Amino acid sequence: MANISMTEVPLICHAQSLAGKIKSIGVTITHGASGDITLTFRLSGETDALEIPALSRPDRIDNLWKSTCFEMFIGHFEDENYLEFNFSPSGQWAAYQFASYREGMDDLATNAPDIKSEQSADALTLIVTLALPDTWRERDLRAGLSAVIATKSGNISYWAAAHSSGKPDFHHKDCFAVKLEARSAA
Repeated sequence: MANISMTEVPLICHAQSLAGKIKSIGVTITHGASGDITLTFRLSGETDALEIPALSRPDRIDNLWKSTCFEMFIGHFEDENYLEFNFSPSGQWAAYQFASYREGMDDLATNAPDIKSEQSADALTLIVTLALPDTWRERDLRAGLSAVIATKSGNISYWAAAHSSGKPDFHHKDCFAVKLEARSAA
C-alpha cells in the first residue's frame, strides 16, 4: 500500500487585515508516496464580493499575489533555501526558489501544476496537484500554506496557517507551520 498522508489545516486571517465577508479558509494537503502534493483550498463566504481572476490559459505568470491567489511555501530547514508556489483561480501559476529569506530568487524549473477551481455564491474551491523537484521529495519538509484575498472594493486580506509577528510576511519561517514527512513506498 502506498504511503499517503493527509492533513487538514485552517487558515487564519492576519490581525492587520479584515476578513470581510469571508467566513473561513481551510486547506487539505495530501502528500503521496511519489512526492506529489495535492492542495485543496476551500474558501467559505460571499464570493460575489471578491475579486476572483477569470479562467484563462494556464500560463506561468508573475505577481499573482496582487489579486486573489493561494500559495504554498516549502522548506526543509537544513539550510536557508525554500520554494514558493502561487496558484490563481484563473489557472495561472508561478514557482520560485530562494537561496535564503527573500534573497536569491529564481524561477523554479518545474512542470505546470494541475489547477481546478469551482465557485458558487458562498464558496470557492481550488484544487492543485504539483510535483516537487526530485531533490525535495526525500526530505522532511515544512510548508507554509496561505492565501491573498482581494475584494472588489479594493481590500486585501492575508490568510495563513501561522503568521509571524508584525505585518503579513508569508516568507518568514514562522509561517512554515505544517510538517510534511518524506514520502516513500511502504
